[in-house]
This record gives sequence, structure tokens and C-alpha cells, in this order.
Amino acid sequence: MSISAKLFSKEQKLSVIGLGYVGLPIALEFARKFPVIGFDINEKRVNLMKKGIDPSKELTAEAFENVDISFTSSIEDLKAATFHVVAVPTPIDRNNLPDLRALKSASRTAGKALKKGDYVVFESTVFPGATEEICIPIMEEESGLNFPADFKVGYSPERINPGDQVHTLTNVVKVTSGCDAEAGEEIAKVYESIITAGIHRAPSIKVAEAAKIIENTQRDLNIALMNELSLIFHKMGINTYDVLKAAGTKWNFLNFFPGLVGGHCIGVDPYYLTFKANELGHFAQVITAGRSVNDGMSKFIATELVKGLIKAGKNVIKCRVLVMGVTFKEDVSDIRNSKVADVIGELNAYGIPVDVVDPYADAEEVMEEYGIRMSSKIEGCYQAIIMAVSHKDYIALDDAFFNTHLENGGILFDVKGLYRRLSDKVSYMSL
Repeated sequence: MSISAKLFSKEQKLSVIGLGYVGLPIALEFARKFPVIGFDINEKRVNLMKKGIDPSKELTAEAFENVDISFTSSIEDLKAATFHVVAVPTPIDRNNLPDLRALKSASRTAGKALKKGDYVVFESTVFPGATEEICIPIMEEESGLNFPADFKVGYSPERINPGDQVHTLTNVVKVTSGCDAEAGEEIAKVYESIITAGIHRAPSIKVAEAAKIIENTQRDLNIALMNELSLIFHKMGINTYDVLKAAGTKWNFLNFFPGLVGGHCIGVDPYYLTFKANELGHFAQVITAGRSVNDGMSKFIATELVKGLIKAGKNVIKCRVLVMGVTFKEDVSDIRNSKVADVIGELNAYGIPVDVVDPYADAEEVMEEYGIRMSSKIEGCYQAIIMAVSHKDYIALDDAFFNTHLENGGILFDVKGLYRRLSDKVSYMSL
């Protein structure tokens, strides 16, 4: 009997290693079909999930209902599973190089749990070749087994979009791949049990890895173009959003907008591709240029705001600045690789005190990650307000809010162009 058939009959168990914003939804969805072991090294997170609480604050308590899942931080428990899914973060380090520590650790964990006949599928975003060149040798070493005779491996890139209630796990086409034809088909069958939108069977693991990496690289480059256009239009004295609105009337114009490009996908994945390209002796000029533009936007925002305050006759070091939003995107609690933190850092370098508020971010996490102390509420009047993240809580703010918290002659830097209606009422800046 095949491994997929044994899972369907519930004779065998499936495990998910890494229960973050990607791993937990996958684990819970599989747990509606098979017995699942959810593994995470963070005992605090495991205890929350045992109580039906998503530590990432993406899923409601209902998502934990009617599922066959046990949560654990014990590698010994993983040995009861035969089909393992690895979904751990793959960030970059301070030099913008791939940080594969979590992936290597998860590979060691999987290796310790492996038995003959087991399958391991990786979902973490990596450069093409990483699964076969890095993960498999680690699992062979830890397990004492030989690949592919003793165990099979596949790759199925995650496509979960935090905060998106429309494009969810089950209704987005899933790319799957395996180390050989048999593994590819078995892995596809397992995922077909939960993905209603269908499966795309990639011909190889490397193709699946490459497909994932270029999805976000393409978006990064399109946003970089918009950011560069905003730099040009700023010098021309015209509003970028007005230009994009006009250009968007053409049927084939792509609707991308300028902004801060952070997070654990778009702001990270292109560096994995450029790293591999460099290894192969190719300098990825276009991708690198796009990254340079996007990474420079935090400094641009801070510098332009300081210039504006000086032109307005303000004593910069006595100005109070309010930054609204610190997560990497709207309506999520995730602060990883938030470029808003870079804006705050640039302002602090000028000696400007900054108050930071965000209805979604966890104050302890922000302090631990960036050393930034958040304010529990907005108090008093500010010489400048930076609207950094377009949370739904902010979109409905009316003129009275800005009249109360922005001093006469103060500057509103509207990163996402939400408040263009105020451009003739306040000193207005935008990308």
C-alpha cells in the first residue's frame, strides 16, 4: 500500500515541523483528513496551540475545532509520523545573505525522526538546489539512512499570504514536486486532499524551488520600479499616486504602488536568488538594482521629512514625530523585517524622539526585535506624523484626528497615499 493510501486510511500519521504563519494552517488543514503531529521547538507557542490559540494571531479558535492533531516539542513524538512537512522561516542575515540555521536545524530534526520508507516535503523558501544540496545530506547523516533508497523527499513552496482572507491555503493552486516520479505523484496526492484549487506538478524539486523564488522577485522588481518613479516624480513636484491613477486607466497597466518593502518574503527572497547567482558566477544586475532601490526607501522617507521640518523652521531635535504602524504590512501582527523600523532608526539618528503606535503589533516583540518602545496610545500634538502602514483601523481616520494630533504647520508623511484629500489642508508629503 502506498504512503498516501496509508495516510488516507489513517494507518499512518503526518507531521508538520515548524508551526508559524505557514506551518500551523497547513497542519490544521491536514488534520481534517489525517492524524497529524504538530511540532515546534518553542514550548510557549506549543502550549498556546494546545489551548486553541494561534500565536501568530492569524487563525481564530474555530480553526482548531474538529481536527485530529497533537502539538509537541518532542522529537521523539515525531517518530510516529511517516510523512513530514517542514515549514520553517528562511530569513536573511544583516549582510543580506541567506540565513539557513532554522532550515538546517529542522533538517536535523526530521533526520532524527526518519525511518525507512518515510517522506519529507520542504515548504520553506530557498534558492534552487538547497533541498538537495543542504537538507538531504543533513537528514542522511542524522538518520543513518541512504537517499533515495531509504526515504523520499519533495518540495512544495508555501503560498500563504498573511492577512489575506481571500487567497487562502486551500483555494490557491499548490505547486508540488518529488525526487522521482513515484514521490512526485504520492506528494501530489497528499496535497490534493486539502487543496481545492488543484495541484501543479513541477517536473523537479529545483523547478519548484525556482518558481517560488521568482514569484516574490517579480513583485519586488515591480515595486522597485514604482519606488524609483516616486523618487523622480518627487523631484518634479508631482504626486506619484495621481500619476498611477491616470496611467491605470489603460487596460494593460499593472497596478503596483510605491512603498516600504519588508517582511519575510518580498524583501528577502530576491537575496536568495542573487546569492545563488553569485555562486554560479553571474551578477544579477536587475534584481540587485531593484533591491537597492527598495532598501533605500526608509532613508528617503526619514531624510525628506527632516528636510521638510527644517524648511518649516522647526528645531528638529525638539520635534515630536508619531509613526503609525510598525508591522511589515497592513492588518497583520508580523513585524519581521519591517522597514518601518529602519525609518524610526534613521529619525533617531537625527536625534528626533519618535512615538510608535500599532493596533496589531505586540509591544514586547517590537522591543525584543528592534529595541523600539511602543506607546499604548496617542497623546498630545506632534510636529510630524508618518502614516507608515495602511491598517484598516487607520483608513477611516477623519480630519478631526489630524487637527487634534498634528500641530499647525506640521507635516503629514502619507507613505501609502491614504490621505491625499488633506494635501491642501496640511503640509503633505508622500511617496
